Amino acid sequence: MPLKKELSLPVLVLYGVGIILGAGIYVLIGKGAAIAGDSLWLSFVIAAVIASFTGLSYAELSGMFPKTAAEYVYTKKAFRKESVAFVAQWIMVFSLIVASSTVALGFGSYLFFITGINPIIGAAALLILLSMLNYVGIRESAKFNIIGTIVEMSGLVIVVIIGMFFIGSTDANFFQLPPEGLTGVLMATGLIFFAYIGFEDLVNLSEESKNAKKIMPKALLLSLVISTILYIFVSISSIAVIGSEALAASEAPITEVVSAAIPQASVLMSVIALFATANTVLAMLVVLSRMLYGLSCNSAFPAAFCKLGKRSTPYISVFFVMVLTMAFLAFGKIEVIASLTDIGIFLVYLFVNSSLIMLRYREPNTKRTFRSPINIGKFPVLALLGIVSAGLMLFHFDPLFILYELAIAFAGLVFYFAFSKIKRRREEKLAPLLRKSVLTSKGKLSKAVKIK
Repeated sequence: MPLKKELSLPVLVLYGVGIILGAGIYVLIGKGAAIAGDSLWLSFVIAAVIASFTGLSYAELSGMFPKTAAEYVYTKKAFRKESVAFVAQWIMVFSLIVASSTVALGFGSYLFFITGINPIIGAAALLILLSMLNYVGIRESAKFNIIGTIVEMSGLVIVVIIGMFFIGSTDANFFQLPPEGLTGVLMATGLIFFAYIGFEDLVNLSEESKNAKKIMPKALLLSLVISTILYIFVSISSIAVIGSEALAASEAPITEVVSAAIPQASVLMSVIALFATANTVLAMLVVLSRMLYGLSCNSAFPAAFCKLGKRSTPYISVFFVMVLTMAFLAFGKIEVIASLTDIGIFLVYLFVNSSLIMLRYREPNTKRTFRSPINIGKFPVLALLGIVSAGLMLFHFDPLFILYELAIAFAGLVFYFAFSKIKRRREEKLAPLLRKSVLTSKGKLSKAVKIK
C-alpha cells in the first residue's frame, strides 16, 4: 500500500514557506545582528544566493527522482555507493532531529511566557501532539501547516509594515559593514542560514504529491523566493525600528520590534511565535518520518520502518522520530544547535550538488522536468558554485563543531556497516530455506505436469 498522493502545488508552496520561515527568524535575527550589525540584510541576501544554487540542483533532481529519502536516492544514483548515500541521508536526519528538538524548546519558552508551564514539559507535549497529527495523515498535517504558515507570515508582515514608518528616522546605516568587514557578514550568514533550511525537505514529500515531477521543482523555487523577500524586508525593518544593537541584545527580537510601535504587543507576538514554532516542528517531524520510511523501503534501514498503518502513514517511523526528538530536548543553546544543523546541511549540499554534476554525465538521457540554468555543455555551473559556496561557509564555523559533525558522519558509517553485516547474515541463514522452497515447488510442478 503506497503513501497517499494528497499534496498540490499551492499546499507544497505553503509547506515550504512554513518550514523555511519557522522559528529561525524569530530568534536568530538578533544573533545575526550582533555579528553583522546594520548590514544584516546583506547576510540574508548572501544566504539566499547560496541556498538558490543548491535549490536549483534539488529542483532538477526532484523532477528526475520524486522519492522519499531523496538525498539517499540522488547520491546513490550518482556515486553508486550505498555507504556514501546512507551517510548523506544520515547527516540530514540527525540535523533535522536536533533542529526540531530545539524549535520545540522555542515553543516551550513562548508557552512559558504566556502560561508559566515548564518549557521542557511544553516542548514534550508539543512533540507528542504533533506526532499524533503526523500519524493521522498528510492531509490533516497539511491543513495545520496552511493555518500555521498564514499566521507566522502575518507576524513578519506586521514587522515590515511597522518598519516602513521608521526608515530614515533612525541612525541606521544599511551599507556600513561590521568591524570585521565582509568576514563578519559571512559569519552572520553562516549563523542565520538556519533560518533558510527547509526548502530541501520538500523533496521528501514527493511520494505524497500529485504529479511530483512537475510541481516539486516549482514548489521548491517559489517557497525559497517568497521566504527570501520576507527575510530581507524584515531585517531592514527591524534595524530601522530599534537599531542593530538593541536587536542584538534582545532575547525576543521580533517581539521587541513590534512592541516599539504597538505597546503591549508581546502577548500577540508570542502567540504568533507559538504557531511559527509548532508549524516548523510539524513539518520537520513529517519529513523525518518520510526519510526513515524511504531508507527502510530502500533496504538501508530496518524493514519495520517501511510499514504503513491504517492511515497510510509510516507509523513506526512517526513514533520513532517522536522518541528521538524528545531525547534531544535538553541538548543546548539555540546558537550551538543552529551551527551544528547548518554544518550538517552544508555537508549535504556538497553531496547533492556533486550528485547533479555526476548525473549530468552518467544519466544524460533521463527525463528532466526542470533543468538548472547556466550550463557549459552538460556541466551545471550553478551546482559547482553550490559546492564552492557551501565548502567556503564551513570555514566560518568553530572547528570544534566541524569535528562534532564529522563524528556524527562516522557514527553513520558504523551503523551502516553494522546493519549491512546483520542483513547479510540473515540473508545467508534464509538462503538454504529459500532454495529448498524453490526446489520443492519445482518438484511439485514437475509431478503435476506428469500426472496431467
